[in-house]
Amino acid sequence: MSTDHIPGVTLTTKANVYFDGKCVSHSFTLADGTKKSVGVVLPATLTFGTAAAEIMECVGGACEYKLDGESEWKKSVAGESFQIPANSKFEIRVAETYHYICHYA
Repeated sequence: MSTDHIPGVTLTTKANVYFDGKCVSHSFTLADGTKKSVGVVLPATLTFGTAAAEIMECVGGACEYKLDGESEWKKSVAGESFQIPANSKFEIRVAETYHYICHYA
C-alpha cells in the first residue's frame, strides 16, 4: 500500500496535537464517508490507545512499533503498514520524522 495523493476529501483544518507536539495530524473524510487522518510523529517513543481498529500506513520516514501484549519491536518504512486492533494500544518509536496515514477500520 502506498498513498501519495487523496482526491475528493473534506479536511478538518484544525490540527490534532498530541504529546506536546510530538504527533500532529489532520482528520479528513472521503466522499463515501470514510474517516482517516494524516500526520507526522517527530522523534520520540510514544504510547497510543485505539478505540477503532487502525491501519497505520507509512508514507515517509520510518518507525518501530510494538503492539499491546507483544515484546518485540517491528519496523515500518515507506510503503508499508501495520494493523492495530480496536480497544488496544501500541508503542511507536521514531528516530526520524514518520509521516503516516491512519486508516480507521
